[in-house]
Amino acid sequence: MFATGIENSYPTLDGGKVRVDEMAKCGHYEHWRTDFDCVEELGLHVLRYGPPLHCTWRGPGRIEWEFADQTFGDLFRRDITPIADLCHFGVPDWVGNFQNPDFPTLFAAYARAFAERFPWVQLYTPVNEMFICATFSAAYGWWNEQLSSDRAFVTALKHLVKANVLAMLAILEVRPDAIFVCSESAEYFHADSPAAIKPAEIANSKRFLSLDLNYGRRVDSDMYEYLMDSGMAREEYQFFRDNRCKQHCVLGTDYYVTNEHRVFADGSTTASGEIFGYDEITWQYYDRFQIPVMHTETNLRQGPQGDEAVLWLWKEWANVLRLRNDGIPIVGFTWYSLTDQVDWDSALRETNGNVNALGLYDLERKIRPVGEAYRKLVREWRNVLPTQSVSLRLPVFSPSESARAGRVLPGRTSPRPPKGRR
Repeated sequence: MFATGIENSYPTLDGGKVRVDEMAKCGHYEHWRTDFDCVEELGLHVLRYGPPLHCTWRGPGRIEWEFADQTFGDLFRRDITPIADLCHFGVPDWVGNFQNPDFPTLFAAYARAFAERFPWVQLYTPVNEMFICATFSAAYGWWNEQLSSDRAFVTALKHLVKANVLAMLAILEVRPDAIFVCSESAEYFHADSPAAIKPAEIANSKRFLSLDLNYGRRVDSDMYEYLMDSGMAREEYQFFRDNRCKQHCVLGTDYYVTNEHRVFADGSTTASGEIFGYDEITWQYYDRFQIPVMHTETNLRQGPQGDEAVLWLWKEWANVLRLRNDGIPIVGFTWYSLTDQVDWDSALRETNGNVNALGLYDLERKIRPVGEAYRKLVREWRNVLPTQSVSLRLPVFSPSESARAGRVLPGRTSPRPPKGRR
């Protein structure tokens, strides 16, 4: 599955007073039809995409579907397969933040309502990058609750992962063949000195916590003590052990040049740059969870030479091919995102209006060199890869195939299915 995504982060700052809405900053609300045109122009059939949760989910049982109906209806007509991104780094004002213990149950009801509204949607990322969201919101103090403690981090993490698990269970009741692309940041922490070995080991255990809980995997003894000491109850931990949806999941791995870290003796960290790379780190995640993998996010800023992003694309794609050749069932690749982003140079902590040249297209919807390179890569490799696969293709159904199976848009009784793929 060759894919891109449309950035839909919406965390809050300043105690919840400021909402950072990337769809608004990047002009998607005005240009969404053009954005979908760009997806087609690239020759892509898969799009990581979701409605803005804070504008759609207005309260318990109060959902404003107008924008989602328009956009997902158009994806249906174009026969573009969405990976529905339901919660991306923020919640509506009425929910508060990720310290709210009611969030998981409330969100599961929303996820069920979405699945009932769009029964033809099969692929989901219910909660995006749970580890990163908890870290930035409750450990670094950057977003949403803006807290910085182990207790706040574990509270946010357990609520995010429980929301993801309950959402998967709710969606499966509506669409039993749903597949969940659980996108998470693939991280690694390098010890700077012998005195930094222990804090690096702890950080390298902590990076797996969201997925360990999500997949019902027993955590190691250090992490169990950490969770218990930081406010997780035994029955809460047992919930994750008892509710496993791993067999319905794809391991989504996000990798950027900032994903590797240098750890010092006092536990502080700094960016190390690329040392191991996507290949080695993905092996570590696959070895732990043993499910099919998709490279769900990567990008690099186009710099003064003009080819920096193109070279990064080539490097990431070479890593993907190496993983396939080594026997890992890797089923997809994503350049994220479709267009340039705004203010990610400050990790959305500041609203400076800085345009980050990370997209396949700029904000005027003009294709960048990396967009040209990605289109060429997709065209050249699409028909070659299935003959080299170590496993059968995922049982993914396009919108047109779902229509022929009787799953239709709301209000349609006998849809005219979109033109099939060639």
